[in-house]
Amino acid sequence: MSVAYQIVDVLIAGMVAGLSAFVLSAITPRFSVTIGVILASMYYFSRNPWGSQNGDDLNRRIDDLYERYLPF
Repeated sequence: MSVAYQIVDVLIAGMVAGLSAFVLSAITPRFSVTIGVILASMYYFSRNPWGSQNGDDLNRRIDDLYERYLPF
């Protein structure tokens, strides 16, 4: 995995954390940031964001998408 892939993973994880914290702040204002960080961590550390059984296939698709749009 190249550095560019990791940077994009961090950016996506940040967007997941920010958007989920924003949306959840209306429902659970005390725990919205915590839940956002948990969701972002799930994405970044596993690259299997929603716990599906076909994680390898999902990771290959994400890598193919990165290869298509990243120059490295």
